Amino acid sequence: MNASRPVPRVPRLGVNIDHVATIRNARGGRHPDPVAAAKLAAEAGADGITAHLREDRRHIGDEDIARLSTEIGLPLNLEMAATDEMLAIALKARPHAACIVPERREEVTTEGGLDAARHHNHLAPMVRQLSEAGIRVSLFIEADEMQLEAARALGAPVVELHTGAYCHAALDGTAAERERLLERLRRGAAFGQKLGLEVHAGHGLTYDTVPPIAAIPGIAELNIGHFLIGEAIFDGLAPAIRKMRAIIEQSALAAKAV
Repeated sequence: MNASRPVPRVPRLGVNIDHVATIRNARGGRHPDPVAAAKLAAEAGADGITAHLREDRRHIGDEDIARLSTEIGLPLNLEMAATDEMLAIALKARPHAACIVPERREEVTTEGGLDAARHHNHLAPMVRQLSEAGIRVSLFIEADEMQLEAARALGAPVVELHTGAYCHAALDGTAAERERLLERLRRGAAFGQKLGLEVHAGHGLTYDTVPPIAAIPGIAELNIGHFLIGEAIFDGLAPAIRKMRAIIEQSALAAKAV
């Protein structure tokens, strides 16, 4: 196994601005502008911007990606399905990172992790082309050893662990279920690092559910979007990002002090 990659002292915060575009598209026009939201996120302390260009363009559009690629001062993480269309867009836009995610047209949001093991032959040339273009590739997967080994075999340097089931259990499940899913994420993060992968996490995280995830040793980055955009309605986007960053930092540092 490869040596673990060095990780930051506290997880980086990537802010997903998809749902600023969702609100814009509900009425049409140009407002609210997701690029303006990305710039505000940068000022509020975000370490990166995430945007998912879906096949049906339900929120982020092609012009948004083009502008985000040139107008913001933070690394852009492009979430994309494993299709030829999205590969061509990524190779043209040259974002800092491309996170390959599963995508179904009928889903409301991403429902689970990518099956990297099953789709190895389809993913391999995409991972190779993105990497050769200087784009950091990550795979959005479940915290499962088979999927983590598949990610390493594909040559993806980064994985993002799907935290959706844990977050759902934290709201509507039992304490035992929540702990079981949290322990699965802990084990997955540790195994991924042993494989030499940089480990990220995201999906469904809130002020209440993020502390145990931020406390997992070696988590390098958390990507959070829908909750922050929702909180922005009440408190503003910048205060919501600052509060989330503070919770992440406090949780990670407290865990290191134990």
